[in-house]
Amino acid sequence: MDNLTELAYLVRMDTTAVRIPHLRGRTAVVTGANSGLGIETTRVLARAGASVVMAVRDEAKGRTAAKEVDGDTEVRRLDLADLSSVRAFADAWEGDLHLLVNNAGIMAVPRGRTEDGFELQFGTNHLGHFALTNLLLEHVTGRVVTVSSNLHRMARGIDFDDVNLKRGYTPYRAYAQSKLANLLFTLELQRRLEEAGSPVLATAAHPGYAATNLQSHGANALYRGIARLGNRVFAQSAANGALPTIFAATQDVPGAAYAGPKAMGGSRGAPGLASRSEAAWDGRAAKRLWTLSEELTGVTFPLAPADRD
Repeated sequence: MDNLTELAYLVRMDTTAVRIPHLRGRTAVVTGANSGLGIETTRVLARAGASVVMAVRDEAKGRTAAKEVDGDTEVRRLDLADLSSVRAFADAWEGDLHLLVNNAGIMAVPRGRTEDGFELQFGTNHLGHFALTNLLLEHVTGRVVTVSSNLHRMARGIDFDDVNLKRGYTPYRAYAQSKLANLLFTLELQRRLEEAGSPVLATAAHPGYAATNLQSHGANALYRGIARLGNRVFAQSAANGALPTIFAATQDVPGAAYAGPKAMGGSRGAPGLASRSEAAWDGRAAKRLWTLSEELTGVTFPLAPADRD
């Protein structure tokens, strides 16, 4: 990872390979690590030598998944839809954290609310990770990688007047807004890190079209059926879908970089730097979202601006 020059570990997934540093002595947290992209990301990091904390909502499922990982893992409970759980996880953290992978997410689910009353997808995918990152940030020495989606392009912007979508809720509108929020969060986090003189990088990634169980919980039965067919016929494997996350976590990329597959319109293939929507580059919206997120979660950026004199 950062400050490591020994690029000697080759990750092979299907026909794709990525060379990454050995991660011995490094500690990583992967949210949603018990399945899908999370377990594949965990496998790669652990095989490369990192000690990986698998942050999961269901510890029993997490322990079962950990048995499939070749390397050093630990399972800890984290429910991103409950800010008290996020705080408990962060309060228990001791020591350096070299890599935080904000991977967990839900997609196109029926209308719901988090424990704190937020729209379920915005609250889980964005606000939970926003709070977790800021509560852990003083421990982070390497990178924060947040997993977004190419479906962020469906959102023209954040609905600041109705961020919980009390009016006009649709499952995919809520999902797209939450994934756009992930990218705006990364953009503003990087700006603040630079302002604070921190060496930590904030990056983001998307998996393209990867076969995971993410699509299986959608609100629309027809869409779930189409997704299952697409997973079998068109999608790349979850292992390949995790490679952009690994790329964003380990390669020489700039702050606020966004990684994704390079083939077939960004849906599959070897990872590299990806494009994002114009709305995802909106610095003013990123600052506004950050302020709103602090108000909603009660969690603030912990680092002071660097002394420029």
